[in-house]
Amino acid sequence: MSCVCALYHIVINTRDRRKTITPSEKHVLYKYITGIIAWHKCRLVRINGIANHIHILVDLSASVALASLMAEIKRASSIWMKQSGKFPYFDGWGHEYYAVSLSPKLADKAIEYVKNQEEHHMQISFEDEFRKFVSGNLSEWSDKMLT
Repeated sequence: MSCVCALYHIVINTRDRRKTITPSEKHVLYKYITGIIAWHKCRLVRINGIANHIHILVDLSASVALASLMAEIKRASSIWMKQSGKFPYFDGWGHEYYAVSLSPKLADKAIEYVKNQEEHHMQISFEDEFRKFVSGNLSEWSDKMLT
């Protein structure tokens, strides 16, 4: 039997970063996304966010491609959010997502980071945070990444 650890830190934002994830209902959204992840035989490590984006720490199954999982999370959750009535101003996820693989040694630090999103974003905007992530891990920045 294969033993694979494929830990990813993923960030998805709402379309045009609009604040459409209601604080009172965000945990219902997280539960829905958790179900999608489990259905794909992946393991959710942590999920949290604020009104315009979410962070997902996931241990990806060896049989699942990251792009396929993200397409399904965005597609299915978008349909559900629009139909549920719980997110009346939500009109979709942004076109892109951010994902970086993590060493298992960094898991605890990443869990704490995701867990404390509300406090973290009292000090730094999502846009500044995202630019910092991308500039630290990619060679080219594009404003299209935030649509």
